[in-house]
Amino acid sequence: MAGFHVRSLLVTGANRGIGLGLVQHFLRMPDPPQWIFAGCRDPKGERAQELQNLASKHPNIIVIPLEVADPASIKAAAAKVGEHLGDSGLNLLINNAGILKVNTLDTEILEDMSEIYTTNTIGPLLMGQAFLPLLKKAAQGSPGSGLSCSKAAIVNMSSIGGSIASFFGWDMMQVTSYRCSKAALNMLSKCQSLAYKEHGILCVNQAGGGGWGRG
Repeated sequence: MAGFHVRSLLVTGANRGIGLGLVQHFLRMPDPPQWIFAGCRDPKGERAQELQNLASKHPNIIVIPLEVADPASIKAAAAKVGEHLGDSGLNLLINNAGILKVNTLDTEILEDMSEIYTTNTIGPLLMGQAFLPLLKKAAQGSPGSGLSCSKAAIVNMSSIGGSIASFFGWDMMQVTSYRCSKAALNMLSKCQSLAYKEHGILCVNQAGGGGWGRG
């Protein structure tokens, strides 16, 4: 995209799937970010090995422990990112981490639905709150009055499964709790866009395959 450049970004669930793909994509850009913060639950675990290998070759990748279902982990991650960035702030927050459990409507249970909502919907809410000061700094330090990902933005990775108008994939997987959590995430994105616009922060959804692993 012509003119698109971010100095710093954070991706949750960055050790595999779409999250890892996003890290790789930004590395391949003609003018890659100065800082790529890659959040995952267990940076030293086997599932993060590919991400760690990538980070060992690219000093602009900072792997940080981050469990989006844990407010204390989010707070610690925001503090660590803030230490690296100082007054420059964070340009782009990509809430990619998410989980899915293959249940039918009849077999959904309270525990599963609560866990999926906490990760897929409440996690992005808490991430937006925790990183808002850094996003504000980036917006204030960027020229121009418009909204853009180059300036300051939150991108929430949603899914066509969260669409009320579409029943895509229902015959393959009902996954009601996942669909409900992504529909709620869509509304959260709208609320964030209304609340954070005055701070110069763009808030949007990006429909993907996923967020089927929180990292």
